Amino acid sequence: MNIEKSSTKTYWLYFIISMIAMVAFLVLLPEWFWVMLPFVGTSFVYAMDWT
Repeated sequence: MNIEKSSTKTYWLYFIISMIAMVAFLVLLPEWFWVMLPFVGTSFVYAMDWT
């Protein structure tokens, strides 16, 4: 049984970018920061390879 591990570097990059965007939304438009939450959560789950 051979299980290949995929690289999660791109997902970590997506997570960092979406986290920066969420913080920017929190500072600039605090009432809209929740729009970025699905992107942060999804990219974190993929980066941790929990799928």
